Amino acid sequence: MSGRLDKAQLETLVASGEIDTVVAAFTDMQGRLIGKRVTGRFFLDAVHEEWHACNYLLTVDMEMEPVPGFKAASWEKGYGDFVIRPDLGTMRRIPWLPGTALVLGDVCDHHGEELPFSPRSMLKRQLARLKERGWTVKMASELEFYVFDDSYAAAKEKGYRELKTAGWYIEDYHVLETTKREPLMRAIRNGMDAAAIPVQESKGEWGPGQEELNLVYAEALEMADRHVIYKNGVKEIAWLQGKAVSFMAKWRADLAGNSCHIHGSLWDADDRPAFSEGKGESELFRQFLAGLLATGGDMTYFLAPYVNSYKRFVVGSFAPTNLVWSRDNRTSGFRVLGHGPSTRIECRVGGADVNPYLAFAAFLAGGLHGIESGLALEPEFRGDAYRSADVPSVPRTLHQALDRLERSEILRAAFGDEVIEHYLHAGRWEQTVYDKAVTDWELVRYFERA
Repeated sequence: MSGRLDKAQLETLVASGEIDTVVAAFTDMQGRLIGKRVTGRFFLDAVHEEWHACNYLLTVDMEMEPVPGFKAASWEKGYGDFVIRPDLGTMRRIPWLPGTALVLGDVCDHHGEELPFSPRSMLKRQLARLKERGWTVKMASELEFYVFDDSYAAAKEKGYRELKTAGWYIEDYHVLETTKREPLMRAIRNGMDAAAIPVQESKGEWGPGQEELNLVYAEALEMADRHVIYKNGVKEIAWLQGKAVSFMAKWRADLAGNSCHIHGSLWDADDRPAFSEGKGESELFRQFLAGLLATGGDMTYFLAPYVNSYKRFVVGSFAPTNLVWSRDNRTSGFRVLGHGPSTRIECRVGGADVNPYLAFAAFLAGGLHGIESGLALEPEFRGDAYRSADVPSVPRTLHQALDRLERSEILRAAFGDEVIEHYLHAGRWEQTVYDKAVTDWELVRYFERA
């Protein structure tokens, strides 16, 4: 039986005892799976329609701290519940967990209206805007991660210092070096395929122990759903093998960061590519790309949501520091790939720490701005964009990205002031917590000599 399940198939599997547990989940602001494990029978009796959770879950930080100051939920409002409506179209088996299925849901208020600041709803809103104009979107996200021979528990005990990467030399495309961790990567590839998350390939990346595994492109919402299940699943499979993985954007200053390159293209109602026309790109393509360039700085927070995210933007590191476009040029922030039906835009700004719903939504909002405003596309950049001082740069700190987002009339129009203020508050909290921290770097530099 395919990894994808409908309700009737789940009923059969629950009755036979093959499935006894359903993970009912949604994603929080950080893109993590949040939810409950329910018995298969109780899911079919009640939870397939809706389930409830505390509304603080879309107002917490990485530490699950209830962040003060949100309008959506607070101690003053009593931290009540919101409703999660399972999207049964996302239901699938999780083959690396015995007897387990998973289903994602949409976060709603008690009247059944989706919360506008819920990440999945933000993406759905941009897809609806495109659908009104007769277009669908196909996307793919390429996630990189480091594999460690230390377990998660061992890494924590070490204070995340002197960790043993599952490899010791630069290994981009090396077959021999990746053979050494093939038991893990094979389990991930086969597990994802069996969970109805089709895989293209995996390969060694630049850093020691660094891997990239590419999923087959799909409709944008389906792709974002696959992304969050895949990312959670990689961590689970690694844990089951006594290893740890990290999607942190920059886990060590002297090693390559982890990226999430985002590919996107528009298609018409008859599933024909809308980015190509004859032997070249269409006017729609040019306007969409012009919109991305116009909003690239505004959307950076949704592509780089943490203080650490900005430490990935290093000259000569294959992470972009600029907001220009080129054809098949890895020094540019936006790279155009393919030809004819395969024409697509790759945004290279995002790190592997992104929430895909937010990143995809921002990408589409930017492209829609270009289309609706009829923007003209600037000439292609040629050469080494790292070495050009005359191009717009990616915001280099979380402070800068939040300032750009706050001033963005374009993204406020796309998402609404309520949504933008919600994420500005989350980003400012993250920055404030960091600003108060005393780092190892400070101790080494100042403890004796200051």
